[in-house]
Amino acid sequence: MTPFLAISALCALAYLPLSARPVSGMRSLIKMLAVGLLAVAAGLMDLPVGLVAGLTLCASGDWLLSRGTPATFKAAIAAFALGHLAYVGLFLTHPLADTAWLIRPPQVWIAAGVLVVTLIVANGLLRGAGTMKYPVLGYIPVLLGMAFAALGLANGGMAWVLPAAIAFVLSDLALGIETFVLAPGHAALRFTPYLIWPLYWGAQVGFLAAFT
Repeated sequence: MTPFLAISALCALAYLPLSARPVSGMRSLIKMLAVGLLAVAAGLMDLPVGLVAGLTLCASGDWLLSRGTPATFKAAIAAFALGHLAYVGLFLTHPLADTAWLIRPPQVWIAAGVLVVTLIVANGLLRGAGTMKYPVLGYIPVLLGMAFAALGLANGGMAWVLPAAIAFVLSDLALGIETFVLAPGHAALRFTPYLIWPLYWGAQVGFLAAFT
């Protein structure tokens, strides 16, 4: 499985300088392989089906998102939402899952922080989303559900799940700001691709590491 992980890492590094470049088939392929090969590795290691499904769906979302059309953007939202739902099922059905932790410190404070930040950002996204308002509105609770489900595994044995989930939330919120809030030519657009990609790919690696 090491070759797949190594090639995935090389693809992730190769994609970073391409993340702000125009759409191309090679750019899309490299992006998809960076996560798709993690799914292959997870399958070959006989890791949980939910993990393999989540990684596969997110890799599909990567391809769709990278194509840069309104139709593929909507399809990407659906793919990532299904990926989050696969992770929710994975986290909630794990033997160590304990959702009662959500009402005990420190998990309750982390949950409150994630909720507040997400809702503040979501308010700005919905104002700028236009015809994408309803897909974005449907995506937000799914994203929060994934983060809250991860909190149920926040113990020493599953240490990677929570930071990976938070990184995934931050990457999605940053992508939303990049897409719906920042005006074309905004100075921040020179930097956002290089923030979003490491957070996102790091989240997927974190999920894989947690279940390995």
